[in-house]
Amino acid sequence: MGSAVERTDEHVREYLIYRGFTNTLKHLDSEIKADKEKGFRVDKIIDQLQQFVQSFDLCGLKEYWLYLDRRLFCRLEDIYRSTVNKLRTSLYRYYVINTKGNLEMTQEFFQKQALELQGHAEWRDWFILPFIPSPEQNPVFAPYFTRQWADTFLVSLHNFLSVLFQCMPQPVLLSFDAEVQKMTSLMEENERFLQLLFALQTDCRDQKDGDEMVQHKLPAYVQNMDRLGDTELDLVSSQRVISVATTPSKNFFSTFLPQGKRAPGKHMQPAPGSSPSQGAGSKKDLQTNQAAKSKDAGQAKEVKSSSSQPPTNESTSSQSQQSSNQSANQNTRNKRHQEHEKERKELFSKPPLQTPERKGEVGEVEPPSEASSEPPDCSNNRNSGVGTEGGRLAAEQPFIKLSQEEYAEHHSSIMHCRVDCSGRRVASLDVDGVIKVWSFNPIMQTRATIMSKSPLLSLEWATKPDRLLFLGSGVGIVRLYDTDAKKNLYEMNIDETHPRILSLACSPSGSSFVCSAAALSRSGSVDSVPRLPIPASGQLLLWDTKTLKQQLQFSLEPEPVAINCTAFNHNGNLLVTGAADGVIRLFDMQRYESAMSWRAHDGEVYSVEFSCDENTVFSIGEDGKFIQWNIHRCGVKQSEQILPQDATGPFVLSGYSGYKQVQAPRGRLFAFDSEGQHVLTCSSYGGIIYRLTNGEPALDKVLSLGGHKAPVVTVDWCSAVDCGTCLTASMDGKIKLSTLLAQKS
Repeated sequence: MGSAVERTDEHVREYLIYRGFTNTLKHLDSEIKADKEKGFRVDKIIDQLQQFVQSFDLCGLKEYWLYLDRRLFCRLEDIYRSTVNKLRTSLYRYYVINTKGNLEMTQEFFQKQALELQGHAEWRDWFILPFIPSPEQNPVFAPYFTRQWADTFLVSLHNFLSVLFQCMPQPVLLSFDAEVQKMTSLMEENERFLQLLFALQTDCRDQKDGDEMVQHKLPAYVQNMDRLGDTELDLVSSQRVISVATTPSKNFFSTFLPQGKRAPGKHMQPAPGSSPSQGAGSKKDLQTNQAAKSKDAGQAKEVKSSSSQPPTNESTSSQSQQSSNQSANQNTRNKRHQEHEKERKELFSKPPLQTPERKGEVGEVEPPSEASSEPPDCSNNRNSGVGTEGGRLAAEQPFIKLSQEEYAEHHSSIMHCRVDCSGRRVASLDVDGVIKVWSFNPIMQTRATIMSKSPLLSLEWATKPDRLLFLGSGVGIVRLYDTDAKKNLYEMNIDETHPRILSLACSPSGSSFVCSAAALSRSGSVDSVPRLPIPASGQLLLWDTKTLKQQLQFSLEPEPVAINCTAFNHNGNLLVTGAADGVIRLFDMQRYESAMSWRAHDGEVYSVEFSCDENTVFSIGEDGKFIQWNIHRCGVKQSEQILPQDATGPFVLSGYSGYKQVQAPRGRLFAFDSEGQHVLTCSSYGGIIYRLTNGEPALDKVLSLGGHKAPVVTVDWCSAVDCGTCLTASMDGKIKLSTLLAQKS
């Protein structure tokens, strides 16, 4: 109950701050400090009683017990009155025993309590206690001077108070906290069951896919044209019976082939596995084609029956009737042929099939029609290849997007968004200097809100303990914030000449952190978007997280320059930095010196990270390039890809009347999955996941997360087992949390 009371007090305090009731908040804090019930914390009540006993404060002890009696014990039933009296008697005896060796305090107790205790039989023998030289050796008092009796009394009092608090009727606010905890546990259990169910469904689908050959869905145009070709073949078969001289009709696909590749037409069977889930337009075309087919088949049957009759004098009229039917059928075929040509142009002018991005599109393919006796032409082959390749990519897609949630507590553009080391909490910072600490498992909930008077430019989670958060400001101060206690623990003054704290990185051991401080720009603003032709000067400092003192300042060659981004390797022995002069510097953290440096980009380096095997580093710069560098060979590229501008910045959000908001890159621009095989980048309307390719000129796009209406400015990827969480934050203050399931090959 004590923990529930503390949480409720925090909720009430937060509500009063939100409403601006400062006087009420002051009275609440003063009342909480003077609370004799100690927030219904039994351990604190016992400590208070022991403090009165050890300080020989008899008056304070009596007053505190009388308060507990009036507040709690008097509301009990009469059958518990004897228990309360026994506990009070034991408490007084506990006080007398602790006055051993202080005869004056013992005599004072019996003088003040004589009128109250002389009528009680259990105290009759105790009035002789001050006159016994060694009461601990007396057989009457010896049991009370043992440690066992004192511990038994304290435990009994503790248990009595605990049961009393548990049986007290609780107000609505406290029961609300219990309901929230119950709901949280139920949602966690539900989440586990959902993941288990999804895993079982995935295994079942994989087993089914292994037994059956995966087929791919043909476009709707091709399926309709195939059925129209069957109608023509029916007419051809009926006309062959009438006249051998009639030129046999070809299947519709044969009109697209060169003369040398065409084969004799045969009757095509309809697709046995044609999909029932067609669009409204396809269903309408199908009904029209079937009606035309049945009509033509009826005409052909009638002609066939007339031809099988013996010749009569009316053969001339019969031949004229056949000629008229043939001309009508020819006109119908010409009209259909024109419609087929139009549909063919629309089909081949459409872009290639995109790789499915939703869970429902993976594996939901339908078997195509059986192969025709006539091979399709070259253009159709190319288009079919695209569709087949798209289906193959869908089957081999490395991730499935299970869900996407939105965190919308910010009201301005996001600068940073980071997940802590445990993957339980997220810290997000916007351009107004508001920081939100929130959790997303099992439900999305804000844990703390930090509002700073000075502008904030950077943040970083501490590794040990992971509840601490480093906040870098624009006035040369780094704050250490406790997200559980919701208060600042310490403020570190970095340097007045370099007030902009651009980057923070905590070592994996948690013993130190790196701070990048830069001077103000020429315009005097803290975060000006236009870049200067000459990079601002800066410092790279190492601080001790235990003593909170500066250990050293790194040497930045050839001149001190602003460091935009920093990153440690897995054990903290290496530190890589990207600077405003376009140079990447690799530092040996055992010797605290630069191991190598090289010119990486034309312009500033925006973001830099170690690869999964830590043999290379990746970087994104102002020139829009995504480059992989070998750290064993200074300045040697392993791969280089050009990214679109919406992935590297500056990011532009256009509004009404020509309004434009421009934001320079500040946060992390790319993040890797747990295996280091895929990378998440920014884009105009959501994050994009690429497959890393060695030496290829372009990245292989595998999944687009989407969901945003404004440019995404920073990303993060938290991977745990098979389910990974991708964070994408945009300029409209929205943060999308996408849950992915990795498909193991």
